[in-house]
Amino acid sequence: MVLDNFSPHKHAKVRTWAADNDVELVFLPTYGSWLNWIESEFAALRYFALNGTDRRSHDEQNAAIAAHVRWHNTRAEPKTNFAPDSAIRSWTDYPARAA
Repeated sequence: MVLDNFSPHKHAKVRTWAADNDVELVFLPTYGSWLNWIESEFAALRYFALNGTDRRSHDEQNAAIAAHVRWHNTRAEPKTNFAPDSAIRSWTDYPARAA
């Protein structure tokens, strides 16, 4: 599981759960949030639904966020074989996935 360095992710209970469930915790480097795919999704959400707006209520803001998520999901495609030529693949046992 890929995690940022948010301190609760390193709590003893989290580490114990991971060990008990055969889950490897992989922490991103400090200032490496761009390596986490979800961060790019949040950036797009912020850019397209929130930046430069002056919503009058939380309901309006929630509606804008929901509209962006619906728009994005109707156009989404599976992320397969990400960075197939990356040198990182030679350092790990991550197999290339078939498209």
